[in-house]
Amino acid sequence: MPKKSWIPERGEIIWINYNPQSGREMRDMHPMLVLSPKKFNDRTGIVIGLPMTTAEYNDTNPFAVKFQGPKGIKSYVLAHQPKSFDWRQRNAKIHPWKHAPKEVFTNACLLLNQIILISE
Repeated sequence: MPKKSWIPERGEIIWINYNPQSGREMRDMHPMLVLSPKKFNDRTGIVIGLPMTTAEYNDTNPFAVKFQGPKGIKSYVLAHQPKSFDWRQRNAKIHPWKHAPKEVFTNACLLLNQIILISE
């Protein structure tokens, strides 16, 4: 039986190429916290998510959700930079951390909602 190909799913952390970029946007390969559901990602080939970084200057960024990753690595989910990408064309793959902690995902969604007010 052929192996089923991987499809990003909500709450997963993936590697994705952010190039091309412009201005203050993130560039190169970085992790992304996936917001869109697997069914959407599969059907459209698009993934919607929030970039992640370990850049410590985000420690004072009110739009960053800080958390401790494996091995004590400080990481930040940037809720003010939602992105949508063609994940297949950008050769997305699962990040070694696999999934964000539930509270990190929830807090990132709440912060994004404060910015763009999808629901009250």
